[in-house]
Amino acid sequence: MTKRETQSQILKRSIAVTTRALSGEADLDVRFTGEEGGLSDGRVNLPNIPDSTSARQTAVLRGKADALALRLANHDPLTHKVLRPGPGPAREIFDMLEQTRCEAIGGQSLKGAGDNLQAALVDHCMRKGFASATDPEQAPLSEAVALLARERLTGRDIPKEASGLVSLWRSEIEAKAGPALSALGADIGNQATFAELVRDVLRDMGLIDEAGSESENSEDEAESENDTSNPSAQEQQDTDDEQQTETESASDTGDADESEQQSSLLDDDADLGDAQDSHGDEVPVRPNFFPTGSDRSSYGVFSRKHDETIRAEDLCEAEELARLRMYLDRQLERLKGAVARLANRLQRQLLAQQQRSWNFDLEEGVLDAARLTRLVTDPMQPLSFKEETEIEFRDTVVTLLLDNSGSMRGRPIMIAALTADILARTLERCGVKVEVLGFTTRAWKGGQSREDWIAAGKPRNPGRLNDLRHIIYKSADMPIRRASNNLGLMMREGLLKENIDGEALLWAHERLLARPEARRILLVISDGAPVDDTTQSHNKSGYLENHLREVISDIERRSDVQLLAIGIGHDVTRWYRRAVTITDAEQLGGAITNQLADLFRDQPLARQR
Repeated sequence: MTKRETQSQILKRSIAVTTRALSGEADLDVRFTGEEGGLSDGRVNLPNIPDSTSARQTAVLRGKADALALRLANHDPLTHKVLRPGPGPAREIFDMLEQTRCEAIGGQSLKGAGDNLQAALVDHCMRKGFASATDPEQAPLSEAVALLARERLTGRDIPKEASGLVSLWRSEIEAKAGPALSALGADIGNQATFAELVRDVLRDMGLIDEAGSESENSEDEAESENDTSNPSAQEQQDTDDEQQTETESASDTGDADESEQQSSLLDDDADLGDAQDSHGDEVPVRPNFFPTGSDRSSYGVFSRKHDETIRAEDLCEAEELARLRMYLDRQLERLKGAVARLANRLQRQLLAQQQRSWNFDLEEGVLDAARLTRLVTDPMQPLSFKEETEIEFRDTVVTLLLDNSGSMRGRPIMIAALTADILARTLERCGVKVEVLGFTTRAWKGGQSREDWIAAGKPRNPGRLNDLRHIIYKSADMPIRRASNNLGLMMREGLLKENIDGEALLWAHERLLARPEARRILLVISDGAPVDDTTQSHNKSGYLENHLREVISDIERRSDVQLLAIGIGHDVTRWYRRAVTITDAEQLGGAITNQLADLFRDQPLARQR
């Protein structure tokens, strides 16, 4: 220590060292910014320290630092994001209980850290005025649940500074979710297990349903996790002001001449299938089947040069894919019963169509011994013969096209990934080839295409203004065992952005048409709502939705590809003629098996020429 070092500097240095030690990050950047404090881009920001501080103020400051350090040490943003409920009271409680878990881990093993955290909690309750709260408006439910959970997890009494808030809510919370709250301490070291226990609390309180579904919210599509360590949060925040400007500009173009031609139209011979197969060879495609002169040409694309079709293994390191797959397997572990029922039921129905049968009462063939009794009762009856026949079971390929948009974030994308895994394994056992594809965009609210459009002077009615990202999780000729880890990519934070469904269907459809199999089935797993803010702001109303409806209509009416859609928590029957809706993977057996088996029994529609 130098002679010039002040008391506040000594305290800063001490807190910084302790924070790094608790977080387990020796190079952690700890700053005293004068603000309330928080995490930002992996950096810890703490309130500035005055030259003279009391013992209580020092304990409060240390408590805030310990809380942030323990979150860094014990919190996995990816696990949190996948299991987190949608916006609303359930999410607030879920977030607060996760922070409570992190702090309880430190408080149980380190008494000093527990004392500091208690001091910070007392200070928080004092500043919020929870002691004198007499109205629910002054007493957030999430705070009350977190305090009751902390009481159970740490063994420390709720501070008297929160007495008013707790007295308003305790009896109601205890009556509804008392046992579930007590069960939270079963395994606080396992974030995923703890999150499932928290969801039990939320179910008992009636904040989410039995299937774990929350109310829909369109804003959730572009919303990042509130955890400030999420790198995509700042990116979305930076585009908010730009989006407002874009919306205002769009109103100026709304009355433009509808017959004005686009600068870059979707040509009839547009190549929407430039993907590569598992061996790196280009997959041949057939021309777009839209009829010449169709009004489908009103859909345009400003620029294709930034679009990409990429394999899952090229988007993520192998080690991270393996880790994400392990997480997915933990979720699949709880669904073993549903998986077995689906696999057995679907396999029985498909294999039954491949079994041999007999034609009876023939004049020649194999003697039918079961009908010899006729000769005893009537010797004049002719002999009866039978012949074995084999039911035609055409070679088949199934494409699973998964919506990888922000609106699928959380439980829906997990169910989609599990669905793809279950169906791919089951169909492969039945000799059916399966391709798994995903679609999203490379950026939120416009990417390089939007920048090119701005540089070109913002011409009116530009068409699609975002960069497509089409992902090949598994090619049709690749066995599922080799592509298993790839499905874990859907759990990766930052992957899910916006969705342009119409072009994704065309891409998957063209890949199917290039396959040699006699029967082709396209199975779409989505919420059915295309969303790209920039494109929608600068084109006619319903631009993406109209294109999706046109693509679906043409595939269903004109193509020999059989189309089926599965809505994860959303009704997709308004888009697709043949569709089912599920909210949990346990519903797969009843909801999907019959539909898929029916497709195998159906004769494919003759394609109109």
